[in-house]
Amino acid sequence: MATGETGFDDVTYDLISVQYHALKAGHDYGQYVRDADNAGRQDIADFFRRIMEEDSARAKQCHTFIAELSGSSESGPAVS
Repeated sequence: MATGETGFDDVTYDLISVQYHALKAGHDYGQYVRDADNAGRQDIADFFRRIMEEDSARAKQCHTFIAELSGSSESGPAVS
């Protein structure tokens, strides 16, 4: 697998990017849940909780894939 200028192959870089954005979003959703709760909109708060759980699962899956690639020839020199 070819590596880019970062030393990471495209797939590893993409997984790291998705993981970062999922974790960042999950952090932000906590505030959104509080805002919806404070507005008395349980339906919207539940929606934010659900997407927070989905992003958490997404970040966890990325972590698993990154761990699988670590130390393999597919990971590029930055992860090997």
